[in-house]
Amino acid sequence: MKPKYIIGVVAALALIATAVFSVENTKIEYMDFVAAQSSGRQAQIAGTWVKEQGMNYDADLNEFRFTMADEKGTKMPVVLHGAKPNNFEMSVSVVATGRIEEGAFHATNVLTKCPSKYESGGEMLKQ
Repeated sequence: MKPKYIIGVVAALALIATAVFSVENTKIEYMDFVAAQSSGRQAQIAGTWVKEQGMNYDADLNEFRFTMADEKGTKMPVVLHGAKPNNFEMSVSVVATGRIEEGAFHATNVLTKCPSKYESGGEMLKQ
C-alpha cells in the first residue's frame, strides 16, 4: 500500500475519533438534581417552579432566581444568568439547562411550558 494512502486512512480515522469524542462531551442529558450533583456535568432538569418560594430578578446582575422541584420532588435554587423567561408565572413545567455549583443550579437556559388554550376538562374553550 502506498504511503499517501496510509496517511489518508490515519487522518480520516483521527477525524472520526475527534468527531465522536466531541459529540459525547457536548451531549446534555436529562437528569434529576441528585444525578446532576454527582455527575458534575452539564444537565437538563425537568420540573416545576416552587411558587411559595417566590422569584427575583436582579437587573444590575441580569440574574433571575427561583426555586425548582425536579420530577422526584427534590428542591433547589436556580440562578438563570439572563432575563426572566416570558410567561414564567403561567408555566406548568420548567426545563433548566446548566450545572450545579455552590449549592445552586446555575442555568444557561430555562424553557417554560404553559397550559394550552386548547386543553380543558373535555369542554371546548371560547376564543
